[in-house]
Amino acid sequence: MHRKPWSALAVLALAQFMVVLDVTIVNVALPDIQQDLGFSASGLQWVVSAYTLIFGGFLLLGGRVADLLGRRRVFVAGLLLFGVTSLVAGLAQSPEQLVVLRAVQGLGGALLSPAAFAILTVTFAHGRDRNIAMGIWGGLAGLGGTLGVIAGGLLVDSLSWRWVFLVNVPIAAVLALIVPMFVAESRATTPGKRTFDVAGALLSTGGLLAIMLGVIRAEPLGWSSFEVVALLAGGLALLGAFVRVEARSAAPLVPLALFRSRGLSTSILALALNGGAFLAMFFLTAIFLQQVRGLTALETGLQFLPMGIAAIASAVLASQLVTRYGTRPVQIGGAVLSVAGLLLLSGADATGSYAFTILPGIVLFGMGIIGTGTPASIAAVADVRHEQAGAASGVVNAGYQVGGALGLAVITTLATSHVEDLIAGGEQPGTALVDGFQRGLLFAAIFAAANILTAIGAPRLRPTSEQLAEAAVAA
Repeated sequence: MHRKPWSALAVLALAQFMVVLDVTIVNVALPDIQQDLGFSASGLQWVVSAYTLIFGGFLLLGGRVADLLGRRRVFVAGLLLFGVTSLVAGLAQSPEQLVVLRAVQGLGGALLSPAAFAILTVTFAHGRDRNIAMGIWGGLAGLGGTLGVIAGGLLVDSLSWRWVFLVNVPIAAVLALIVPMFVAESRATTPGKRTFDVAGALLSTGGLLAIMLGVIRAEPLGWSSFEVVALLAGGLALLGAFVRVEARSAAPLVPLALFRSRGLSTSILALALNGGAFLAMFFLTAIFLQQVRGLTALETGLQFLPMGIAAIASAVLASQLVTRYGTRPVQIGGAVLSVAGLLLLSGADATGSYAFTILPGIVLFGMGIIGTGTPASIAAVADVRHEQAGAASGVVNAGYQVGGALGLAVITTLATSHVEDLIAGGEQPGTALVDGFQRGLLFAAIFAAANILTAIGAPRLRPTSEQLAEAAVAA
């Protein structure tokens, strides 16, 4: 059967758009989810973290499985898993059910997203067409994030929070049916040992889960409690075992030699910090706007809209500035804008004007988060051998997702404990929530400020057009 590459791109892009959309669409539904299912203040962040952590933790394994078992086959399997878990998540009756289903949904995303990217790279020949396709693919992140908050608001206000999950079901079903019409099957032909390295994926994700749970449990139990210390120590031990397994594996998920690249190493740290600051800001601000300012979900989404527009504009501008001035100055500038935006936003209270207290902060932050991420993504692949560019992009993407989940856990735990301390001391709940929101954004600003130091230690590179295209996908 003859298959046109641009038709295949449309199918792949719609699936990727659904996965990206799911990261932000849930945020505006969080207050309704909390009220309906009875989530605790500290437990609510698992609705976001369970998805992003499993998604990031299994991205590399998903790519390996797709290469060995067939990219189209794994893509369809990921679509079906994503769709089925979205259906059941929309029907969840308890916090525990929803968190588990969000984790499985993240696993579906970790299968279909790298499989889709691999199909894209083998569908388009190296050169202009592939660069255009990658540019479209990379642009989905900004567009999906922007539309996600609006779509989430519309669904929650007009139907219920359950539809932020149920909306995925018909999309996944239709895509699974039409994929064979437009996408050819393909497998990797690389010689050598062909293993999945399941042990590596389980050790890395298990270690990160243990550390994140330890951070969250530190809020009610204290950092010196046996449970917290055991979780943190166990997590570090699992990550240490992961490094040993990867060093000895004939076909590792993460080739440790990649980390000899200074550009890649600093970029992973930069994007992990970026992910933590972004997810925490989104999470805290969505709750603040609805629970403190009394906005509807749709009104909340509309207030986030300028940030998405600023992010898309910044992506275009950042690429041009990197071409002219190199990666390091642009990354430093983006980090400074992120800090400035968070500091401005942290001054918001229950009654201040949106135009003067919230809008400037989210616009600056939207520009800064992309201004930091674009040059970091470029530096990540700039001095990596071409045959390892795909692995490098996968590591960078996983670093962003995992860093976002861990950063969200740390920042929301610190903010929540501050709110509970204030209430225990006799403060009114409304005032305590404002103080907790402001405290959380200040911690997010620390994450963003750390990126200034990361950028100073990063190489200053002037990328080629091919590296710009690869970075658009990794961002």
